[in-house]
Amino acid sequence: MSMPFYVSPEQLMKDRADFARKGIARGRSLVAVQYADGVLLVTENPSQALHKVSELYDRLAFAAVGRYNEFENLRIAGVRLADMRGYSYDRRDVTGRGLANAYAQTLGTIFSSGGEKPYEVEIFVAEIGDSPESDQIYRLTYEGRVADEHGYAVMGGDAETVATYLKEHYEPGATLDAALRVAVAALGHTSSEDRVIPVEDLEVAVLDRTRVQPRKFRRLLGERLGALLGERGRPQHAAPEATADTSPQAPPEAEPGSDDDGDAPIAPPV
Repeated sequence: MSMPFYVSPEQLMKDRADFARKGIARGRSLVAVQYADGVLLVTENPSQALHKVSELYDRLAFAAVGRYNEFENLRIAGVRLADMRGYSYDRRDVTGRGLANAYAQTLGTIFSSGGEKPYEVEIFVAEIGDSPESDQIYRLTYEGRVADEHGYAVMGGDAETVATYLKEHYEPGATLDAALRVAVAALGHTSSEDRVIPVEDLEVAVLDRTRVQPRKFRRLLGERLGALLGERGRPQHAAPEATADTSPQAPPEAEPGSDDDGDAPIAPPV
């Protein structure tokens, strides 16, 4: 009779943690930043169909990095829990702390279970209050640990480098456009160079307390996003304007065999 293969619990947990961390690090970083009127969530996401930032409830937002199918299941479960709690009791009873605790229990159970692999995800649950002091950003890790972040937070990808940039440039109480520029610059900052992320590759959303609607979540897209980024949001490949030349020039000679006499209009490309 063969002896079963034995692995110590400490080594098993270490291997599972290393597995989850490597999967999360392969994704792109995601930044949560508190600004004067709410919470800003920014990430690089070229996909127009698969969102990493979404709404959970009236004043709550969900953001995640890692495996899409895993954190999408968690997002759907959170939306259902929030709807059920708000319908059964009161909409004010749906809080970020309650949902963060529910996510922590789920992730902790999956991580400690030996029957399935750990989730390769990290999550932000953001909540805004009536004042900046009451805003909350909860960060949940793959093993179910909860951290209450203040000011800004980063997860996924090269989080340490991005967090270092934010530590040097973040200013509390900044306006939306200022906070957005710092967040985008932090995402493009690496140890070797500063990369300019195309506007169309950015996924940006805010929890805006100034909105009169009960639902405070909104996405920043297209021209609105470009306007907030200012010069940074303009296309980098635009051709320079032609300068006027007052010196007389001879008309270009027509090529042999062509019907162009130099005065006929040229048809635009289709």
